[in-house]
Amino acid sequence: MSQIDPGTSAWLRTRNDREALHLFLEHGALTRTRLGELSGMSKPTATQMIARLESAGLIRPVGEVAGSRGPSAVSWNVRSDRVAGVAVSMLEDCIQAVVVDALDRRHPIVELEVRGEPRSPERDIDRAIDAACAASGIERRTVEVVTAGVQAAVSSESDALSLTDSLPGWPSVGARARIESELGIAVVLENDVNLATMAERAFGVAQQAGSFALLWLGVGLGVGVDLGGRIHRGAHGGAGEIGYLVVAGRSQRRGAVTTQLLGSDSILALVDAPAGARYPEGIAALAHHEPALRTIAARIAVTVEPVLAVLDPELIVLGGPTSLAGGERLAELVADELRSDERPDADVRLSVTGDSSVLAGARRLLVEQIRTRLEDRIPTW
Repeated sequence: MSQIDPGTSAWLRTRNDREALHLFLEHGALTRTRLGELSGMSKPTATQMIARLESAGLIRPVGEVAGSRGPSAVSWNVRSDRVAGVAVSMLEDCIQAVVVDALDRRHPIVELEVRGEPRSPERDIDRAIDAACAASGIERRTVEVVTAGVQAAVSSESDALSLTDSLPGWPSVGARARIESELGIAVVLENDVNLATMAERAFGVAQQAGSFALLWLGVGLGVGVDLGGRIHRGAHGGAGEIGYLVVAGRSQRRGAVTTQLLGSDSILALVDAPAGARYPEGIAALAHHEPALRTIAARIAVTVEPVLAVLDPELIVLGGPTSLAGGERLAELVADELRSDERPDADVRLSVTGDSSVLAGARRLLVEQIRTRLEDRIPTW
């Protein structure tokens, strides 16, 4: 948007239009009268704001609201077909994707098989966009931005990825640039556990926590660290890569890497899953396997003790497929394992953001980006 002098008529109109757009996004469909009440503007001014936003293609009439007296009033709402995004979660054996719009409406989640497919950053994201748009019935041309959760350490500044075992065909440097160049869209790459941590802060059990750490137990391990509402990523994006930590003590053999203790293969073995069983389906009965739960709880305690010692978070959240399968009983046992004279009130809770928490975090980022893009389309009248 071009610069305009504060205090001029053009500046006031643009400021009013931005405020009106924010109110539509916050409250949904509004009549002229309701927009005036919420904004504190007169009905004529509210009418002018609606006319300008409609002329810019940012809102449209969506219905009528019957009043107690007189004719029905027209209501307007933000157009969700102007700008869209796609949230992507790059998993070990598949790609999950979902369309995101300015109104944060629910769209179907799609899963794409990756076994046997040629892989590259641009091809993976291209397939995800196509599938998500087809499932939601939206035009691909409206997709302007993608946020992808990857199982890797992400350095945004240098466009670098490390620890990319689950991303065959993805380069260690330049993945984002390749996607943006080939597909003509803006891309945000983010560590998947960091996205799940954002979802827990926004929608989950950590909304009121001053600080917390989310321990993700899946095929591998990771820790998302939230300090006062901000994700701690480290100097090179590698903060929280706890799956490579060597631990010793308690009942574990000395020198064990945490992924050997709590990775998917170890959990399948603990629940005596039949040969050929796949994770996470093969651990569905974990919540009823008390010996396995106790062993896992002890291993979790050894894994998170360094996090507690260094960061002293207010809360530990257990997330990921293994945690969800273990349920509240697993959280109780971990709290018992961590409780000591020095730490009598270890607060351990189970994530409540579900099995799509990575996508939920990506969706939250995308909604903000899409709304900013819509706001930038407001003309300087």
